[in-house]
Amino acid sequence: PQVAVGTSLLIVVFTALSSSMTYLRQNRVDVRSGLLFFLAGGPASMFGAWLNQWVAAGRFQAYFGAFLIFMAMLLTARERLRPCRIRWHVERTYIDPMSRRQYRYGYNYWLALAVSAAAGLLAGFFGIGGGALMVPMMVLFFSFPPQLAAATSMFTILLTSILGSTTHFALGNIAWFLALFLIPGAWIGGKVGSWIAMRMSGKALIWATRLAIAAVGVSLIIEGLGA
Repeated sequence: PQVAVGTSLLIVVFTALSSSMTYLRQNRVDVRSGLLFFLAGGPASMFGAWLNQWVAAGRFQAYFGAFLIFMAMLLTARERLRPCRIRWHVERTYIDPMSRRQYRYGYNYWLALAVSAAAGLLAGFFGIGGGALMVPMMVLFFSFPPQLAAATSMFTILLTSILGSTTHFALGNIAWFLALFLIPGAWIGGKVGSWIAMRMSGKALIWATRLAIAAVGVSLIIEGLGA
């Protein structure tokens, strides 16, 4: 299982790199926020990768999968939820390049660091990107527009997955032959995914995100119950 997790996280590096390059060229990444999220998520990803060899995922996978499905449900109902009343330390505006619509978003430093640390820890532990947790949190708690949340989280995932996969490499948890076989597909998938995301409306992107998060959640539940 550790080799599967380490190899999976290495593949995430190339998917995130491919997507981030596209998003950065289109000025869709809040780089300062992404770097802040990385401050907590990066070290946590390394710790999660180290923790993976000592802790059996088992039922924890199932519980985390159920939590992701709950997050997907919250995204569905987000327009009917009351705004989260947390004092923001950072407030910014974003103008969507396609619609020219202006958005206002922001975050509390401590909550942002806590969410990033949790996403990084889970990414390193399970070998997933962490976007399944970051994107809904950014949209629900920080009012990020969906397009900006997807692009910025991918940039953060790139940085955290590099650290996490480096730890797995040091632990000998990477199947290099399999990784080299999968990397080209991951690169192309990242390019295609970012191209599609940039052309989707915010509402459509939220629906796609919700379905992706739910799919990851179901997969984790099945794996956890079968462990």
